[in-house]
Amino acid sequence: MTRALNAGRKEPASGEVRAAVVFLHGYGANGADLLGLADPLADHMPDTLFIAPDAPEDCAGSPMGFQWFPIPWIDGSSEEESEEGMRHAADDLNAFLDGIMVDEDLLPEQVMVLGFSQGTMMALHVLPRREDPVAGIVAISGRLLQPDLLVDEVVCRPPVLLIHGDQDNVVPPQSLPLAAEALQGAGWTEVFAHVMKGTAHGIAPDGLQVALAFMADRLGMD
Repeated sequence: MTRALNAGRKEPASGEVRAAVVFLHGYGANGADLLGLADPLADHMPDTLFIAPDAPEDCAGSPMGFQWFPIPWIDGSSEEESEEGMRHAADDLNAFLDGIMVDEDLLPEQVMVLGFSQGTMMALHVLPRREDPVAGIVAISGRLLQPDLLVDEVVCRPPVLLIHGDQDNVVPPQSLPLAAEALQGAGWTEVFAHVMKGTAHGIAPDGLQVALAFMADRLGMD
């Protein structure tokens, strides 16, 4: 049984929903943490609904925030608990995405997913295993989980933009080339990358600008 995800939203500046960007936040944060990105993006994407769900579980490592799944080296959970949490969260996220498309009358190619940190891990795990590809995935400061399973489990290959700070001390910067190599090895033809110079575990202005250009292009708004 899936869990309903509480979500904040910013309506399109034009008043008409022709696309949606779904923000997936990191470990210990919440949807509002990323929904603020809608403000600088909205002027360039006026027909876009921005929506940011809270992850389904309270976060043991950050009592005021949420988690998609436990992280053993932070919260003392087991690997089994972490994997089970991720599988459960994947079901929740799939149901959430399906609901958005039905409620807003959108096709998968009108939906973009932007993840940060653990949200990126969810995006890169869930979206390639869905029946129809979304417009694209913006994967910031995260990792591709279980890359060895991807070749056998991939169903679709949406375009992916990988963004990472070269001074990240939370998720190692080498996670970007490792993800790119695994995606290309699993048959992706559209994998793009941007390194934010001098940036730690966060989103720098140049990274957001590259993400905007990618999203606008893939959603047909450039």
